[in-house]
Amino acid sequence: MGVKEPSRRSQRLLAFQALYGQEFLECTSVEQLKAAFLAVPRQDEALEMDGEPSGFAWELVYGVWQHRDELDAVIERFARNWRLDRVGRVELNLLRLGVYEMLYRADVPPKVSMNEALELDKQYGDSRSHTFVNGILDAVSKAVDKGELRIRG
Repeated sequence: MGVKEPSRRSQRLLAFQALYGQEFLECTSVEQLKAAFLAVPRQDEALEMDGEPSGFAWELVYGVWQHRDELDAVIERFARNWRLDRVGRVELNLLRLGVYEMLYRADVPPKVSMNEALELDKQYGDSRSHTFVNGILDAVSKAVDKGELRIRG
């Protein structure tokens, strides 16, 4: 019997946890990022092959890490009257994850990206952040639909 592939929801949670950890121990190389990702506690060993990170969670972590400045610029564009340094670290990383999926993951519908980020926000975010996160992700989704933001994935 083969190893069951972890759900995208569980992999998204793992990606969020790894990205949130980057707020405290910023990785400056891919090797550091790999080590930090593999150090995140998880119940699923199907996320690495031969000691190397793999799977959807790793793709999200690496993609957000690689495009962080661009993602932050998009978030800042739609976070009217909010500087990124005022946004909670949980919310910022959920926004980065959601925006990354919308711009770089053609295999994930924008509504799914929004819903998943909002579900994680309910669980880990500030009780008042839901409207903020939803508003920014909705604005990004609409900008993508109108062609104001280009999908790169």
